Amino acid sequence: MGGDPGRKYPGGDPSRRETETERMDRNWNELLQELRVTQTGVQILTGFLLTLPFQQRFTELDRFQVAVFCVAVLLSATATALIVAPVSYHRLLFRQRRKALLVSASDRFARAGLLFLALAVSVVVLLVFDVVLSRRAAVAIATGVLLVFAMLWLVLPLMGRRASRPDQPQAELPNGATSR
Repeated sequence: MGGDPGRKYPGGDPSRRETETERMDRNWNELLQELRVTQTGVQILTGFLLTLPFQQRFTELDRFQVAVFCVAVLLSATATALIVAPVSYHRLLFRQRRKALLVSASDRFARAGLLFLALAVSVVVLLVFDVVLSRRAAVAIATGVLLVFAMLWLVLPLMGRRASRPDQPQAELPNGATSR
């Protein structure tokens, strides 16, 4: 890709020298790669949860545990629906020249799916530790797991996003180097 003066770089990094269409294609491909990783995990979790009621020990769960299980199934199923939604969206918009809409909507589906996945995993942890240890330990551990998700999936990326803004001063790293 040469320095074609007719090219425009709206909303993107001009150093990439890509058109809006090329940027949308790249964004779509990057999103698909992310979803491939996430889809497998959420589908395994959902499948596992759907088999639990058919296990002998399931009848030993108390009302709280059954309620937590039901919430976990709903959260996991919702995460599955959101994370797989871009595929359906793509099928319905195929050849409609709506790539920007597809990428934008799929990004929102993926973000919401990750939120529901974090909640589902935390609720599953609550159930498992309630059965194995105690309710008090389960609440503490599930809260900790949810905080880990929040830190890794929200706080750190937002901090990185803020630190990488060109209008922000460079952050100094512990070894004296700068962040850019």
